[in-house]
Amino acid sequence: MKFRTVPIEESPGAILAHSLKSEAGRLKKGKRLDHHDVEALRRMGMTEVTVARLDADDHDEDTAADLIAEALIAGVPGLRRTPAVTGRSNLHADITGVLAIRAQSVIQFNEIGGGITLATLPDLARVHPGAMVATLKIVTYGVPAQSVDRARTLAGDVFALWPVMIQTAGLIITRHPSTPDASITKSRRVIHDRLSGLGLALKDNCVVPHTVTGIRKALAHISGEIILILTASATSDLHDTAPLAVLRAGGCIDHFGIPVDPGNLLFHGSLADRPVIGLPGCARSPALNGADWFLERLVCGVPITCRDIAAMGVGGLLKEIPSRPFPRDRLSGTGSVDTASK
Repeated sequence: MKFRTVPIEESPGAILAHSLKSEAGRLKKGKRLDHHDVEALRRMGMTEVTVARLDADDHDEDTAADLIAEALIAGVPGLRRTPAVTGRSNLHADITGVLAIRAQSVIQFNEIGGGITLATLPDLARVHPGAMVATLKIVTYGVPAQSVDRARTLAGDVFALWPVMIQTAGLIITRHPSTPDASITKSRRVIHDRLSGLGLALKDNCVVPHTVTGIRKALAHISGEIILILTASATSDLHDTAPLAVLRAGGCIDHFGIPVDPGNLLFHGSLADRPVIGLPGCARSPALNGADWFLERLVCGVPITCRDIAAMGVGGLLKEIPSRPFPRDRLSGTGSVDTASK
């Protein structure tokens, strides 16, 4: 592609490099000029104009964007694209799920040059129908066909979309004798809304005393494809009340504690092939916390190994929850601190 300033009589067939506006009219940049435009330019009082001319092996910006965007969504059910306009094609989700981004592929994609750029959501972001997950922008008026071919080759390795695979959940809430009924009601509502955002139904729920026996008995009859436990007191050890109840019910604990704040005090295990999540106290708030990250990946079937959990620490410092009794930046004092909101 070549840029140059030419007499307006030589401009038909070329691409207008810069938008032009006067009392006599307006021409937008990127327009392929014709003989009518020459007359418009003359009325503007112009004798020369800066244009771009594509080389024989160039694709124009919209054609390049359409070709590359189509390659980006090929083989990824649940993604769609918009037709390119001014070299831009947006990618949207059609389902609720978790979007996996292969960062190295995106880096290689953006290193191609030739005006090809791709911006995406963060890796493992939750998406919903209609959400924009990426935007492809061709920043030049034309791109060499070789660059477009290279981008299309890399495109198939950029995205994976994990759909929600679990439909129902059961919730066990524990209480102390002093726990207000309003607190129980609010907790249930917040968890219900959190699940609804993922397309899950709260199939069953119960409130039991904060004891190993109370939780163990509830585990025996609670229904749902996954089991959530929200305790009146924070789980501070692998053998604390809730995880010990899971073990005594015949289940197992796979992991305790995650490097996401708020949300550190989460545990994960299973009982009779059903996942069990011990929710941190901050799950009582609708604000984003570590439980959201863990839950959305679990219900979408995204692998969660010890290394995956360790990697959550990068970006795991989330916005503080205003209602948290003991914010993270409070200076440490003497005596014990209630960690129920962690």
